[in-house]
Amino acid sequence: MSSPRSPLIVPLAGLIVAMLSLQVGASIAKTLFPSIGPEGATTLRLVLSAALLTAVLRPWRARITKSNWRAVAVYGASLAGMNLTFYTALKTIPLGIAVALEFSGPMAVAMIWSRRPIDFLWVALAVAGLLLLLPISATSRALDPVGVMYALIAGVCWAIYIVAGQKAGSDHGPLTAVLGLIIAATLIAPVGVSSAGSALFSWDVVPAGIAVAILSGALPYTLEMYALRRLPTHTFGTLMSLEPALGAVTGFILMRETLAPLHIGAILIIVLASAGATFTIKHKAELHLPD
Repeated sequence: MSSPRSPLIVPLAGLIVAMLSLQVGASIAKTLFPSIGPEGATTLRLVLSAALLTAVLRPWRARITKSNWRAVAVYGASLAGMNLTFYTALKTIPLGIAVALEFSGPMAVAMIWSRRPIDFLWVALAVAGLLLLLPISATSRALDPVGVMYALIAGVCWAIYIVAGQKAGSDHGPLTAVLGLIIAATLIAPVGVSSAGSALFSWDVVPAGIAVAILSGALPYTLEMYALRRLPTHTFGTLMSLEPALGAVTGFILMRETLAPLHIGAILIIVLASAGATFTIKHKAELHLPD
């Protein structure tokens, strides 16, 4: 619980700002796609985020042993895959829908630990929301199936990220995110350079890349860690459930991405399922923002 000196409103506001920051960062990254593609934008985001957090958190203090290096490596690889596939999805589908589809990953991790009958209500709601977003109905056929596929793959990567992050985080704490970012940046950099070429180093894209690194990496990570230490777990998880809706609102405001009523309803169903799961399912893995 928060102390009198640190009112609950402060960590609540911090977490909301962190989620909005992630969505704004994704919107800026999307503006880079015509110049350097999703691969280049992913490279700038990971490399610059890793550099910023390395300077602040000094990850060389971590002690990597034979018993924990695999979890750290899987954590970093899943982070690389999650970012690349999510940005690739953004190339052809709206931000709100991409976030909602990606959210299937952490939802699946939470549902694994379902034990009570009411938990399966949240499973059913989540599945219903996802089905409404898949390009199988008349309203959803306008969605690019390849973009939908990449968003779902990002969800799989997010699930792996959570499980591996739980193990790696128990050994290295906050340094886990930096170690993961360094591994992810190392894996993605050759892909970005190969795809974008010299355009990746153009001064026309570097400022936006720095903004993406701050808004999608350093700032939300710092705010999330602050909120995690001061908010009850169920409060933190419930607020996190709003992320797909925030993605839809941010996409509409910044990129004029309009959604069909069916898609809006599907996103709200996923938000409800996630919020409900936060209160009733006993988690063995945390739902947290991609770092």
